[in-house]
Formats: sequence, structure tokens, C-alpha cells
Amino acid sequence: MRHKTVLHLVVLLIFVAGIVFAAPPAPVKHHRRKHTHVLATASKATTSATKSSISARVRRGRAVARHSPWAEPTYADSTAGDRVDGEDLVVRRAAVEALGPYNGTVLAVDANTGRILTLVNQKLALTGGFQPCSTVKIAVALAALSEGLIDRVTPVHLYGRTRMDLTQALAHSNNYYFANLGIKLGYERWAYYAKLFGMGEKAGLDIPGEEPGFFASAAPSSGMGMMTSFGDGIRQTPLELAALLSAVANGGTLYYLQYPQSAKETEQFVPRVKRHLDIAQFVPQLKPGMAGAVEFGTARRAVYDAEAPVCGKTGTCTGGTAHLGWFGSFNDFGQNRIVTVVLLTGARGVSGPIASSVAGGFYRKLAQEGYLGHRPLFSPAVLIPR
Repeated sequence: MRHKTVLHLVVLLIFVAGIVFAAPPAPVKHHRRKHTHVLATASKATTSATKSSISARVRRGRAVARHSPWAEPTYADSTAGDRVDGEDLVVRRAAVEALGPYNGTVLAVDANTGRILTLVNQKLALTGGFQPCSTVKIAVALAALSEGLIDRVTPVHLYGRTRMDLTQALAHSNNYYFANLGIKLGYERWAYYAKLFGMGEKAGLDIPGEEPGFFASAAPSSGMGMMTSFGDGIRQTPLELAALLSAVANGGTLYYLQYPQSAKETEQFVPRVKRHLDIAQFVPQLKPGMAGAVEFGTARRAVYDAEAPVCGKTGTCTGGTAHLGWFGSFNDFGQNRIVTVVLLTGARGVSGPIASSVAGGFYRKLAQEGYLGHRPLFSPAVLIPR
């Protein structure tokens, strides 16, 4: 009987010790709670944020960055060093307010002329490119539609008994779907369309400081599936994505993006056409998926008015020394069609859905200003031989 009592005591002591040693140390738990609080506080920045509150969030973001494995801070002053002469100041204010404390860029382009209306964080947007992440799926979809591999309602086999059509795949950013299309296209056909759509070349016309993106000369070692679902082997600039989205929004005209640097250049602005893309017949098949991304897919945070639809595509890349959050879009309402590209760089709290919330705030502000209902007149577009 005494042996059983001792045995029970030993078992009880082991059980209690297990609970004590399994529990996480209090300092670690406190640190995680504090870290999460900083990020949650910063993510609540609204379009009405004051300069002082933005600065406070930037300071807290930098403090977090010093203790994270990522080189880029999530929060920074993204307006530092920008030149605004020649920009549309209504659009500029809306973009800066929507971006708030995030480390990133907002690019707004008139889809019917190619004029850059504002470019927040010009250094980030103009120098080099970034992996396009899932925004590459727009170009892949256009290539597959052009080659007759799919139409909007074609079910593509993913795995097992799972199939999906283009609208669902774009809205939910399904990687299996676009990897499948990449394998069917092959590198040569995909490269032809990617370069036709402007990948790997400058999108602007004589924009000081602009550098081109990059397109690999062969399929990456990760394979075609990764190239056409995540953008492996590609470096895309915000300007390249904006130029392609402008062509989608206007029905096929790929404009040179132009960035007036003074009031005089703005007054003398003349649209310049790089080339015409034969995509008008495919845009109606593409737009439902891009609108679906905002209505019920990965970009739901871009919604601000049910009567004011936005078409867009998110992109998220994680890992390395920085995370990327892309959102390329255009408003599908009103007379002023504005293409907006948001790119966020940094650590935690950076993603395509977060970038879509920035764009949603931007469109909301422009709508409140009455900006989207009136279109200024410009001279006829001029086609420049390549």
C-alpha cells in the first residue's frame, strides 16, 4: 500500500513539473504581445492620420525592424525626396493620405493617356524592379486567352477532382491554376507575350532615373509553374504593371508613361502610344475575375462603395530580407479611369490584401473629391515608332 502511495506521488510530481516546464517563459510571452500590439496599432492608420501620428508610427516601426530578421522596415516616410512639380495635387494628397505610414509607393496613371498623375516614393518606384508575385497572373491570363488555351468559363484541372475557371482563379489567386497554364504555354510562348506586354523594358518615356525590370532569358530552375504563378525569374517595376493595366482598362492601347515635371510640361502634355495590343476581345473575360478579387476574393479590403466597382489583382511574396505586397487596379466606373499600383515593402504586416486597402482608401478619397466623374481634355495620342 505504501509503495502505491509513493508511486502516485511520483506520477503527480512528474505531471506538475510537465505543466510548469511546458509553459512559455513570461518575458517571451510579454514580448510577443508587445510586438503584435505595435503592428496592430500601426495598421490602424487611416486617411485622416496627421503628420505627427504618422511620424510616431514610423518610429515604432523602425524600433520593431531593429529586432526582426528583415532588412526593410514596414513603416517609413515614403514621401521623402519626392518632387511634386507637375503632379496632380488632388491625386497626390489622396495617395499620400491612403499610404499613411507604410514603407511603399503609390503610382496613379490616367489610363486613357498614360500620364502619371502622382508617384509617391519616386526612388522606390523608379529604381529597379521587384518580384511581381501574383500580379504576374494578369499577363499569364492574357497570354493563355490569346493562345486559345482557355476562355472565361473553361474549367482547368488543378488536382484530384478539383477544377476552377478563370474568374475564380483570378479572384482567389489560385497558384495551381496559373502554374498549369504556364506549363501549357511553355517558356517561348510565355516570353513572347510577356515582352509584348512590356516586361523587362522601360515603361516610361524619358523619365529621369527610371530603370527597367528584368525578364529571364530561360525558364528559372524552379520551373514554368513558379514563373507564371509567383513571378520567379521576373523583376517588375510599378510602372510596367501600371502600363499593362492601363492597356487592359482602355481596351488595348499600351501608352508610354509620361511624368510631367512642371506646370508647363503638364499644359503641353500629348499622349504617346508605344504599341497597340490585340486584347480588346479578351478584356471582358478578364475583368470578372479582377472585379471578383475585390468583391469576394483576395482584395476585399479595396471595397469602399458597392456602386463603385474596382478591378484589381493582389500579389504577396514572403521570405528573404523583405516581404512584398502588391495591388494593381483600376476603377471601373466614372469618366476618369485611374490605374493605381500600390507596392509595399517591409516585414510583418505587408501583403497584397494590405496593399488593396491602401488603394481602396485612395479611390474613396478621389470619389469624395468628385475627381472620378470628370475627364480633362488632352491632345490626340501620337504613335511613336519603336
